[in-house]
Amino acid sequence: MTATSGIDLSQIPFWALPQAERMAAFRRLRELERPVFVRENRVPFIGGGPGYYALVRHADVTEASRNAGAFSSEPCANSIPDMPRWLAVYFGSMINMDDPRHARLRRIVSRAFTPRILAKMEEDLARAAAEIVDEAIKEGPGDFVEQIAARLPVRVICDMMGIPPAFHAMVLRRTNIILGNTDAEYTGIEPDFKRLNVARGLLKLLHAGRSLNRLAARLGDQRRREPTGDLVSLLVNGDERLTPQELGSFFILLVVAGSETTRNAIAYGLKLFTDHPGQREHLLADFDGRIAKACDEIVRYSTPVIQFRRTLAGDHELNGVPYKKGDKVLLFYNSANRDEAVFTDPDAFDITRDPNPHVGFGGPGPHYCLGAHLAKREMTVMFRELFTRLPAIRAEGEPDFLLSNFINGIKHLRYSV
Repeated sequence: MTATSGIDLSQIPFWALPQAERMAAFRRLRELERPVFVRENRVPFIGGGPGYYALVRHADVTEASRNAGAFSSEPCANSIPDMPRWLAVYFGSMINMDDPRHARLRRIVSRAFTPRILAKMEEDLARAAAEIVDEAIKEGPGDFVEQIAARLPVRVICDMMGIPPAFHAMVLRRTNIILGNTDAEYTGIEPDFKRLNVARGLLKLLHAGRSLNRLAARLGDQRRREPTGDLVSLLVNGDERLTPQELGSFFILLVVAGSETTRNAIAYGLKLFTDHPGQREHLLADFDGRIAKACDEIVRYSTPVIQFRRTLAGDHELNGVPYKKGDKVLLFYNSANRDEAVFTDPDAFDITRDPNPHVGFGGPGPHYCLGAHLAKREMTVMFRELFTRLPAIRAEGEPDFLLSNFINGIKHLRYSV
């Protein structure tokens, strides 16, 4: 029996195991002398390759992230198999690009995340959080994700883009389908990947991407004719601007990445503060002085985005291990964030942890999350609102987790007040 017996990161049933079992498996992988090679599933209508190396140590993940010249995001970073053109047209964007194309797009869209823009959003964030809690109080305790955690980030992103409130619920539904594409609740795709249910699931995924793309395209056309000063107006006008296709792909990336990380961090936060009342008491004793470290620890501990892919642009050696041109590697952020070589008592939830060099927003380098600061601001205003107005709020029972090897998500979480 080998150290990797029973660990197959390519099989969806592995990701249905309790989280403690999965983290124990990654601990065993970190103890190996070199990254393990994992055979890749072949997915109907998409295909697949021979496999990938699983980078599970913090040192490997951070170094590969820094060295974008050797560890390329092209042709695909957000899918283990290469994404066919009919999907890439919606789900490509700058996340699947290297410089100079990536640098150009990031330079344009970074206008949305300047300190001045984020400072102007502070009042809007507080108002949105207050209104969401108002609605939750009227509705009474139910599903924390649906009533609270999922509403704030989608509203913030839609408001940034100028998407009317009437479309917010639709955007949220489409986001669930895109990131829940291996969960039967959202797409009907079962873990056995039979052709019929995969075909149905891919059609739902394609429809979700197309509808969000069209929504952004229509808005872009309006803002080119009549700029209003919102984010879309900034992105489609001026010397450097996004094409209609780039705008659609960026909107999908923004609403998916911008909403999913934050909603799951907020949901995990409530569960963690329920399970660790001492940490909650410590936070509330000096909320403003301690919430920043608390947000980082929630993101480290939960790691909402499990992994991204890189492809070797040429032969390269990483921390003593040689790789060949064309090799795929997966950067497992969830494992890196529990690396005993970096974090003392890594399985403990500790909001006083300092330093906390987690990779919950991606590793260092050109693809570090543009919206990391915004995500932490959303978490801050929501926890302030919740703990001020609903001081007895707590999670009830265990969460209903998303079945995914990409997103460490919470679909549903009961709560009481």
